[in-house]
Amino acid sequence: MPDTVRKVEYFSLQISDKPGEAFKVLSTLVSAGINLLACTGTQRGRRARIDVVPDDTRRFKAAAKKAGLPFQPEKSGFLIQGDDRAGALVENLKKLVDGGVNVSGIDGVTAGEARFGAILWFESADVRKAGKLLGAK
Repeated sequence: MPDTVRKVEYFSLQISDKPGEAFKVLSTLVSAGINLLACTGTQRGRRARIDVVPDDTRRFKAAAKKAGLPFQPEKSGFLIQGDDRAGALVENLKKLVDGGVNVSGIDGVTAGEARFGAILWFESADVRKAGKLLGAK
């Protein structure tokens, strides 16, 4: 089965680095019916940063605004999902290399059940071309 590719956006929020802060943010999004495709969190000195990739950007923005969560837009990219196999990510990167498009970041993971997923991030000027090369829907 061929890989599926769709455009995604990610957003960041700075919070206090103390117990329960990430839970408050994420549970607020869940309560608003927001589905996240990806989420990461890291410490930044005395603060922490939460990065999220929402399934529905429009709904996410409305819910974050209503909840007073000042998420900032960061980058655009493409979520690739498919059957897990040796070279799955490399096959997609090859399309970009051949098209002369630089990738600014990669997040990849095996999803179990013989599935994989990856998000490739791009600078704004390269997003349209990257989507075309990857066959994004």
